[in-house]
Amino acid sequence: MRVLVTGAAGFIGSSLTDRLLSLGHTVIGVDNLSTGQPEFLVNAKENPLFTLREHDLLDLDALVESAAGVDLAVHFAANADVRFGPDHPRRDLEQNIIATWNVLEAMRRNGVKRIAFSSTGSVYGESPIIPTPEDAPFPVQTSLYGASKVSAEGLISAYCESFGFEGFIYRFVSILGERYTHGHVLDFYKSLAADPSRLRVLGNGKQRKSYLYVQDCLDAILLTLDKAKDKVNLFNLGTNEYCQVTDSIGWITRHLGVNPQLDFTGGDRGWIGDNPFIFLETKKVRALGWEPKLTIQQAVIKTVEYLQQNPWVADRR
Repeated sequence: MRVLVTGAAGFIGSSLTDRLLSLGHTVIGVDNLSTGQPEFLVNAKENPLFTLREHDLLDLDALVESAAGVDLAVHFAANADVRFGPDHPRRDLEQNIIATWNVLEAMRRNGVKRIAFSSTGSVYGESPIIPTPEDAPFPVQTSLYGASKVSAEGLISAYCESFGFEGFIYRFVSILGERYTHGHVLDFYKSLAADPSRLRVLGNGKQRKSYLYVQDCLDAILLTLDKAKDKVNLFNLGTNEYCQVTDSIGWITRHLGVNPQLDFTGGDRGWIGDNPFIFLETKKVRALGWEPKLTIQQAVIKTVEYLQQNPWVADRR
């Protein structure tokens, strides 16, 4: 295939780019490098099947040019900063909604019919149904990020209906692993590196979350792209387990050999839009033969090991 990957220098985008290249596919990566890391593309740039186009997804003309002749668009570029969304609300509109429309328009103008999209489990808000299946009703949205992803999903499904597209929408839990640059593991790691005696924890530490190792995530994406055949193929991606924030802290601190005093800010949420319990049902993707290889604990430890081996990531972020 010839594949367009937006957010190609990001955590998941660069990991998928490497996997696609290893399978012999041609990859046209698009990234404006505002949050993506050039280091993540070092191997890809040595491959003649890879081309990087540095431009913003808000530049529709450039995007139309980049999407010419591709068989599949993988749209992973996004503003994923849930915690600070209220500080710059327009960012979710532009980078998540308008950018998605631009990708769809670039596809339409080039006759590209297949799109894979990274959505989020946050679209379920604070669902009363746990574990949450793909057909759970959408409650009131609690974050600008989640609302923007719901909007993007709606655009994709409408383009599938209107223009004969085939859509693959993935509602992730939080992803961990190599090239991880954003989230609680990095925050705790940096804090403990600065002061191993104390650790500030947002909320009460009892928030329950599910996580998934990045390579297990990619396995699911590639499997569903091959096997799922509906007009709009919607999949939750996660493990069959969850952990409390304090569980994750325990794994991290034991691995680092530190025993900090925990200072909780209080309450059952760390910030506006923080869902205190995220646990997705994944029977649908498992029915196709997918199983994650790593547990949450193993994924957390792999992430910490990566940060230890690549101190520039924490320094830069």
